[in-house]
Amino acid sequence: MSVPTANWSYPTAVKFGPGRIRELADHAKAVGMKKPLLVTDKALAALPITAQAIDILDAGGLGRAVFSEVDPNPNEMNMEAGLKLYRAGGHDGVICFGGGSALDLGKMIALMVGQTVSVWDLEDIGDWWTRADASKIAPIIAVPTTAGTGSEVGRAGVLTNSATHKKKIIFHPKLLPSVTICDPELTVGMPKFITAGTGMDALAHCLEAYSSPFYHPMSQGIALEGMRLVFENLPKVYANPTDLEARAHMMSAAAMGAVAFQKGLGAIHSLSHPVGAVYGTHHGTTNAVVMPMVLDFNRAAIEERIEKAAAYLGIKGGFGGFRSRVMDLRAELAIPANLTAMGVEAARLDELTEMALEDPSCGGNPVEMTRENTRALFQACM
Repeated sequence: MSVPTANWSYPTAVKFGPGRIRELADHAKAVGMKKPLLVTDKALAALPITAQAIDILDAGGLGRAVFSEVDPNPNEMNMEAGLKLYRAGGHDGVICFGGGSALDLGKMIALMVGQTVSVWDLEDIGDWWTRADASKIAPIIAVPTTAGTGSEVGRAGVLTNSATHKKKIIFHPKLLPSVTICDPELTVGMPKFITAGTGMDALAHCLEAYSSPFYHPMSQGIALEGMRLVFENLPKVYANPTDLEARAHMMSAAAMGAVAFQKGLGAIHSLSHPVGAVYGTHHGTTNAVVMPMVLDFNRAAIEERIEKAAAYLGIKGGFGGFRSRVMDLRAELAIPANLTAMGVEAARLDELTEMALEDPSCGGNPVEMTRENTRALFQACM
């Protein structure tokens, strides 16, 4: 092997621990916010944890402004509505509060508020991010209420194009939140299917990063420990939603997955993104559905690496044992058996295949994805 060359980036200041949401106003003021806009999703907007966050901001003299018109797979129309409210209210920062959808859309509002280019001109391709005026990006604080996407420590957001139904990854280094508050108490009220889906999203991020062929030993180690935390703690929080220690470990695993996938994602995500964009399925749950089939697809390239992971994770039986552990976890979490059970139609597999091949995630898959093998992989997932 020749001596590798690579670019690495590591995440933001994270305030981790139960009850740390109480510090929200202080951190907002510290990054210069006087009138922040809290961005959350429709379901979360009505819950007590959101009211608590708004009360904390209000008590700190920062107002009570909220935007919650965020779809499960947010699009540019959600973004435009948020930008309109941000400008009308004279806001000076964004607090992203919620799961991946709210975090991603909040970041898009902060990114686009002062830009003259289209959001689609800032897709994660080459140096497209340099098209943005970095000085016009509003400060961001992230407060995750799920343990899944890890968007709270990421420099990108996923936005669905409502016309083409394609998910695009929008990137800029300044999308990394200035401060992230990881308070596991905020995740206790998650519905069971969201706990399951978001937890499997964290596992998918760790697994794909670990399997990616690129050189990034730090991410490799983080991905491995992230997998251990998910396998040990996701069943605990699913069975007992109030297990705060396990909730904390799942929040760590989610952030670790997003740090690790700087190393790359793969076929799990390149299949999941188009299915989510076309059918509106939950992203993490879709990842969980296709995970075993993608393991089979990549086996020739990753078997030795997965055997090493299995040994570290205390899973007997090498690659086969690891795959069985994934299947057992899916069963325990009531994950649908296949894409057909999620409503995906065989008639649309050609269209989904084309979308998967356009997705940037497929570039990190350890086996090169072609039209033929990707179509066959979709078929295996049915």
